Parts: sequence; C-alpha cells; structure tokens
Amino acid sequence: MGRIVVGVDGSDPSIKALHWAVRQAELTGDTVEAVNSWEYPATSWASMMPGLPEDFDPQALALVSLNEALEEALGAAGAAAVSKIVVIGNPAQSLLDRAQGANLLVVGARGRSALKATLLGSVSLHVTQHAPCPVTVVRD
Repeated sequence: MGRIVVGVDGSDPSIKALHWAVRQAELTGDTVEAVNSWEYPATSWASMMPGLPEDFDPQALALVSLNEALEEALGAAGAAAVSKIVVIGNPAQSLLDRAQGANLLVVGARGRSALKATLLGSVSLHVTQHAPCPVTVVRD
C-alpha cells in the first residue's frame, strides 16, 4: 500500500483530479493525500491590506477551504478518509515536496489561473517536468 498525492485548490479541475485520485486509490489500495498550499503575495501585505486583524491566520483559512472542498466533493465520510495537508509555499514546489516517496501525483490540467485557454497550467506543467514519481494530469 502506498500514497497518492493530489493537489486541491478548490477549482473544478482540482476537484476532478481529486475524484480521479480517490478512484485510483480504491483500485490500488493506496491512501490519498490532498495538498493545498498558500503563499503571501509578492508585494508587501502592509501596502495591500492595511490593518490586518491580529487573529488573521492564512494557514487556518487554507485548511478550512481544503476541508470544505473535500466535503463538498466527497461527502463527509469520503473527506474523512483523505489525509489533509496544508503548507505554505509555492504550489508546484509544495506538491513536488509532498510527492517524495509517493506512488503517484495527481493534478488538474489547470487551477485557479487567469489563463483559461492554456492546455496545461503552470503548476501541472512544472510537476510533470520535475516530479519524483509518476504524474497524472486530469483534463476536463
């Protein structure tokens, strides 16, 4: 029994990748690890959003977002069977790091990018070129 890592950012392609990964895990007996990553914007937070609340916790918000996406896509029981990983960092690099030792890395063809016309998004393109394990890109 191994591990299947799937990138989940809440976009439709990532939810399709999640469904594909869960089905593959049913066939192989692997576990599923859903990964969501976040990072601060390149510009200063102070210049963009003055007066952030003291209790602002982007890590907790990302975990809530991941949990909601999993429960909506898989139901409560299905979501409970998936390991949930939230990390700070570049999405592509976060997936590559989590894919170390995994049997498979699964991503959607595009995530939350403005470039909807592209065949592959920047994350899916990057992980297919650099992953330490086989990669499946789930298309629409």
